[in-house]
Amino acid sequence: MKAKHVGATSEATRIADQLRRAFDGCAWHGPALLELLEDVDAAAAAAKPLARVHSIWELLLHIAVWDGVACTRLSGKKCQPTGLANFPPVTKPTEAAWSEAIAKTKHTHEVLVRTVAGLGESRLRDRVPGKRYDFYHMLHGIAQHELYHAGQIAILKKARGR
Repeated sequence: MKAKHVGATSEATRIADQLRRAFDGCAWHGPALLELLEDVDAAAAAAKPLARVHSIWELLLHIAVWDGVACTRLSGKKCQPTGLANFPPVTKPTEAAWSEAIAKTKHTHEVLVRTVAGLGESRLRDRVPGKRYDFYHMLHGIAQHELYHAGQIAILKKARGR
């Protein structure tokens, strides 16, 4: 008789964990997004130390957009932001606005992680509305996307001398 693995984790739960680690911390690669933002104030977030490169703030808003896109797609709707919907502008570079941007991004990410953790295994193989790939592929891509932009944020911080 085969022993049953106690505490077995579903693939959706493992993906949700990777999304959480990329965003919140305890990631294998190094600092996660929120860890990188711990010492960033509004002025640093809005700064553009490199020409023709998005600011930390713009990258944060963009990450929130794509966490929201994933939630929208998981609800069965097509979604493909472009232009300002993809990279929203920073309207008021104040400390209060920066704190609000972080809080909204955290909330959107938490909704995504909870949604993914609750997915059934078969749902991961469903095709994303309007795309040629499945949710398994998309969700791994979202984690990779967050890590990619976290890396950009780390470079922007160094470029500012932080």
